[in-house]
Amino acid sequence: MSQFYNPEEYMADILEEIVAWKRREVQIMKEMQPEQKLRRIIEDQTYYKRPPIADALKTSQSGIIAEFKRKSPSLGWIKEEASASEIPIAYQQNGAAALSILTDNRFFGGDDEYIKEARMSGVRIPVLYKNFVIDEYQLYQARLCGASTVLLIAACLDFYECKRLLNTAHSLGLEVLLEMHDEDELVYAELEPDLYGINNRHLGTFQTDVETSFRLADLLPDHAVKVSESGISNPNIVRQLRDAGYLGFLIGEAFMKREEPGKALADFIAAI
Repeated sequence: MSQFYNPEEYMADILEEIVAWKRREVQIMKEMQPEQKLRRIIEDQTYYKRPPIADALKTSQSGIIAEFKRKSPSLGWIKEEASASEIPIAYQQNGAAALSILTDNRFFGGDDEYIKEARMSGVRIPVLYKNFVIDEYQLYQARLCGASTVLLIAACLDFYECKRLLNTAHSLGLEVLLEMHDEDELVYAELEPDLYGINNRHLGTFQTDVETSFRLADLLPDHAVKVSESGISNPNIVRQLRDAGYLGFLIGEAFMKREEPGKALADFIAAI
């Protein structure tokens, strides 16, 4: 390793690096398959509206959005051999209210095909398209691969970009989970997404603090369907977050690190 490498400096710049790459990646994809072609495919497609996560969380006893996540910038490979045709369906069978499937390849080892594989394996519960969405093109991809919900991240978008993408998502029949992580970003709550996410992980440094969800809970609208994301590994924390007003709990690494993620989910729900 170079003597000039500074891990803290690298992690502080990781979100900027991800977004810069995502803009290049989308441009490459547009050259390979023009946006107009994606639109035509969608127009010709028989559309089956997927169940929304918000409704699932309102009726779920666990509220857990179980995540299929093979890799992360901070940890590297978590489970490189993980199969999208096995783990998501195991999550469904073991009580998940919904799924989150990483589709970013470069930084998270994901792929749009993983949502298709999960659906083909029998997944019927809502699926979140987990990526760094910065262009409408990605919303068309989310619709085509079988997602029911898309993630929009306040830290990646200015207010009006986020508003435009949210409106486009809704026009495509996609639900929106809008992710915020500090007080300054709560202005995005004015856009009235379907789900209000609070990420306990700072996407610039990847440092995690669950207190973020507790601190911001009362600052969200009373009607909000609140989702706490990242750093949740203890059933007691889920109970406390529920008391604070959260209905959803996005958990990935705590399950994916285990030999059998589906069983890990079942054990976690039993302990809540």
